Amino acid sequence: MKKKLSPARKRLLYALVGSSLFWHMPALVSAEDMAETAATGQTAAQADASAALTDRQRVFTLEGVEVTASRQTLSPAYAGGQVARGANLGVLGNRDFMDTPFNVASYTARIIEDQQANTLYDVLINDPSVRFTTPTGQAAEYYKIRGLDVAMEHLYFNGMSGLAPYYRVPVEFLERVDVLKGPGSLLYGGVNASVGGAINLAPKRADEEDLTNFTASYTSSSHLGGHLDIGRRFGKNKEWGVRFNGLYADGDTETDGQSKERLLGALGVDYRSDRWRLSLDAYGSQDYYENGLISMYQLQSNHIKAPHGSTNLFKGTSGAARNNGILFKGEYDLQDNLTTYFGFGQAASRATGFINGNHILLVQADGTAYPRNLFKQNFWNDATSAELGLRGAYQTGSVKHQLVLSSSFLDNEYSSTFNRYVPTPYMSGFPISIYDDSYSFADLFDSVSWTGKGGKTTTSKLSSFLLADTLSFNEEKVQLTLGLRRQSVKTENFIAATGARTAKHDDDKTLPVVGFVAKPWGDSVALYGNYIKALSPGDQVLSTSGYTNAGQLMAPYTSKQTEIGVKWDRGNFANTLALFQINKPNTMVVTNSLDEKTQTYDGEQESRGVEWSTFGQIAENVRILGGITYLRGEITKAASAATKGNTPFGVPKWTMNAGVEWDTPWNKDLTLSLRAVYTDSQYINNANTIKLPSWVRYDLGARYKTEINNTPVTYRLSVENLLDKKYWAGAFSMEGFATLGGPRTVKLSATMQF
Repeated sequence: MKKKLSPARKRLLYALVGSSLFWHMPALVSAEDMAETAATGQTAAQADASAALTDRQRVFTLEGVEVTASRQTLSPAYAGGQVARGANLGVLGNRDFMDTPFNVASYTARIIEDQQANTLYDVLINDPSVRFTTPTGQAAEYYKIRGLDVAMEHLYFNGMSGLAPYYRVPVEFLERVDVLKGPGSLLYGGVNASVGGAINLAPKRADEEDLTNFTASYTSSSHLGGHLDIGRRFGKNKEWGVRFNGLYADGDTETDGQSKERLLGALGVDYRSDRWRLSLDAYGSQDYYENGLISMYQLQSNHIKAPHGSTNLFKGTSGAARNNGILFKGEYDLQDNLTTYFGFGQAASRATGFINGNHILLVQADGTAYPRNLFKQNFWNDATSAELGLRGAYQTGSVKHQLVLSSSFLDNEYSSTFNRYVPTPYMSGFPISIYDDSYSFADLFDSVSWTGKGGKTTTSKLSSFLLADTLSFNEEKVQLTLGLRRQSVKTENFIAATGARTAKHDDDKTLPVVGFVAKPWGDSVALYGNYIKALSPGDQVLSTSGYTNAGQLMAPYTSKQTEIGVKWDRGNFANTLALFQINKPNTMVVTNSLDEKTQTYDGEQESRGVEWSTFGQIAENVRILGGITYLRGEITKAASAATKGNTPFGVPKWTMNAGVEWDTPWNKDLTLSLRAVYTDSQYINNANTIKLPSWVRYDLGARYKTEINNTPVTYRLSVENLLDKKYWAGAFSMEGFATLGGPRTVKLSATMQF
């Protein structure tokens, strides 16, 4: 059953995050470099040279060698304000997109606010290279970038692994959402199976001006909420900053009969001086739902019509997910051209109730199907993450260097225990129709006992060391990044009830990264390319499989990407065109001459594609955001000749996004917006026998700025899936399953700036 928070407990949550964390947790250190004033005593020539550089750089002389040190500040917003000029690249710091040898996008707090985004799903729906393997409204969100999975547990928080919220990521406390397309774990220090891309969450910081905003919101059918955002800077030179975000929302959702409660408290404290940059981030988030959950559908044939997006086939179930995290980071300038940085953080997630396994099985052409077992689950995950490194900048002759020496560590413990109701296989005693959700499983769900917190089932210890150098030639018209990372992974699996270890694997590898940027025709055009590898931990072979390595953990595997592209920056709007290829090992079963079967990573999936993305302000009152991705996925190595050469499931050939905002000429305070999202047809199985049709969805928006009693107020309206289209959105991460597109959803809000 859903656990209701009393008013006293709600007040306690806000008090804890808003004040107690501030006083009782250690001060935090941010790897964000702050702009520094020029040293006194410069000659006129030196002052002129400094002025010619960007505000993130300064020039100085060290033993007769001219050195330029890059300052790692948060990248400013690009024209139009929807995306930023740069993104966080892990150990390489924040870089302008024109100086980045990767295809990146960084979505700002402005687009989060203007589109009334609640979770990461609402932000990433703007990206043509990103699609989803779970439906909107699901208890957990999973993603695909460039046709490859990116799991919720592999997100990054302020450039570090293991510390981002699990399940559904609230975005009200974020300043940026950075998306790096292609394998990114080598840059961020993680070892994971998410090789399609990297998603980094950058928390809000206090601005120079005081901020007190309150947003009242409504989401259909009757979900009401309030969000408080406060920012202040203190000290003689405003060296201290505090940013607090608190949110509470509750009510009925568009999922038929479902109610949901959301809570968020987040505190960001930062300190900056001549040589120190420090920050502390702490957050707590909680999601509760009751009376049902959106499903994934195991389709048995083509041409099965999708039910309405509000369909709720698990009424009577409930669940909850909670996240807490804290991150302490810092930088100290040992010399003008040498900076040491460090970070330490911990995160904990808990989930209870019916969180996953909400599958509808064996869906027939007429809609007849069978719900899967009813679960009461208890998941927990505890992570400790740390990093330590040096950044140096120097110049030898005409070549400039930005050198990075980095180490990172992540210890992770995970547990999964559950009780379930299983009357017969596949609950075949309960045939249902996917077009009728009038029944409830409340009695059966209540008959399942709640399971307590179990012992750990998986532990992983990851460590890595990186050395990278970015060399700049010909007045930085040519930049070459070379790097090596030594990665080690140790994984163990256990039986929760007894603590007995069932499998263990320990391995390490050294992987390269190479990137280049060339600007042969000035700063407005950049040619770029990269070659990068990613290490992923191996899975455990099922103990009941009958394979020769049953119950064992397979060795880690390596994926690789090759990419070239061109970027064009007109100043007000920009374009990126990328061509890429990613090769990722897949599991396959190999049979020897004795007819013995062994599960290996000898299979392979190849993703080749072309991406075009555009953003910015094409006219004084018109902003655009969107792009097109063409993707050709192929199973290049497989045990079955019938599968080899097929398209991997969940890989559409075309995906397109087009968003436009227009400030109306008859009223400069009124803005209208339209977004179209298109996804091509795609298979849901590797045999390529069942195919989902293509779909397009339209979203409409408006906002109006005014003043009431000298208080600025912004009203916002969004209508998602304007035509209330019924469609299969894509493939679930499990072969054979389809996800359901969301229903028409109306959002209203009013933001008051006090």
